[in-house]
Amino acid sequence: MSELAEALRGEDIVKRFGAVTALDGVSLTLRPGEILGVLGDNGAGKSTLIKILTGFHQQTSGKLFVHGVETMLRSVDHARSLGIECVYQDLALANSLSIYHNMFLNREIIRRGPFRLLDNRAMRKRAAECLEEIGVHVPSVELPVEQLSGGQRQAIAVARAVNSDAKILLLDEPLAAMGAREAGLIIDLILRLKEKGGLSIIMIMHNYAQTLDIADRVMLMQRGRVTYQREAASTSVAELMDIVRREYRAMRTSAQ
Repeated sequence: MSELAEALRGEDIVKRFGAVTALDGVSLTLRPGEILGVLGDNGAGKSTLIKILTGFHQQTSGKLFVHGVETMLRSVDHARSLGIECVYQDLALANSLSIYHNMFLNREIIRRGPFRLLDNRAMRKRAAECLEEIGVHVPSVELPVEQLSGGQRQAIAVARAVNSDAKILLLDEPLAAMGAREAGLIIDLILRLKEKGGLSIIMIMHNYAQTLDIADRVMLMQRGRVTYQREAASTSVAELMDIVRREYRAMRTSAQ
């Protein structure tokens, strides 16, 4: 595959924290417009990987390519300047602020003139337009975020990332602790974003069945390594579980 056909590529990414190796030669490819599901138990290295892809950490060794260009992401701001945005589990929303203020948090629109004043009218208008474009329905963008359900809050966090002109969106456990109805709302939103085009998505997930329903491809991580990659349509929950069980048995045997 040529570099121009890739939104993001990592080659043999290693990350060490002192004597601890968190990532041990991880390679991945994210195609334009694709949803890649990254699976793995706690401690598999998923969180470390996502922090490298967002510029929070720098890899110890290995190469990272963004839109075909080799890049060392120096910071979160640097990653954002290249169109990489992340929605973490904690969402980083300000509960007491309105929906539209949250969507422009740290990116506020300032009125022209001698005084630096927030252009609330412009932010309300743009927030409402953005939510309508991606099919997120709320009673009013003036509602404080604390009055929203968990699914609505997740949708607002995703909308904020999309509103910043993200080209690569990383979702950290987007369906965690959600009931079926709210999970369905977020799944529908992710699929609409894919259909809209212009966005490549990596989802960090625990739930195998949900991942196979949404993702184009899946990647399984175990103990800092990628142990399985395949098109989602060509695999199954049973196959993934079998790989995990074999790894668990091997670990138990080696510990004895």
